[in-house]
Amino acid sequence: MNYTIDQLVDLESIRDVARRYCRGVDRLDIEEMKSAYWSDATDDHGTFVGNAWEFAEHCMVGHLRWRSTAHCIFNHTITLETDGRHARGEIYNVSYLYQKDADVLDTWHGRYLDLYQKRVGEWRILERVCVHEHTSSRAVDPMLIDVDKFRQGDFDRPADGRLIGP
Repeated sequence: MNYTIDQLVDLESIRDVARRYCRGVDRLDIEEMKSAYWSDATDDHGTFVGNAWEFAEHCMVGHLRWRSTAHCIFNHTITLETDGRHARGEIYNVSYLYQKDADVLDTWHGRYLDLYQKRVGEWRILERVCVHEHTSSRAVDPMLIDVDKFRQGDFDRPADGRLIGP
């Protein structure tokens, strides 16, 4: 398919929305996570169905049970609607969630089905449905290097009052 420059900018802007969501939830940065959604957006995450900004608040508490998380996204398919203001997306995701109180790694495989909307030149999620494909939990053996010498996954979470970066 041949895209115009404006369409390519729209596609990259939508991909940035997906990255902001993942980074926001992993860093427990509520403002970054909310910046992926419109304030009137909805999110259906199975155990939470409702306003997306309320879902972000829910995650800030719910994700405290993990010492670190990594929401990894792949195969982001985006279809731009002809009105220039809406797009639909499907994102495959694998999320790694390392439990805080045990050496256990929880892994989630799923997809995000999104409706994006462009308002005043900015793209955000208007509707999201999280689709479950597979989950697992397994005990994690320690690495052969001394990982205690590294800063740990929750080191730069703004929720802990730390600034992002060195």
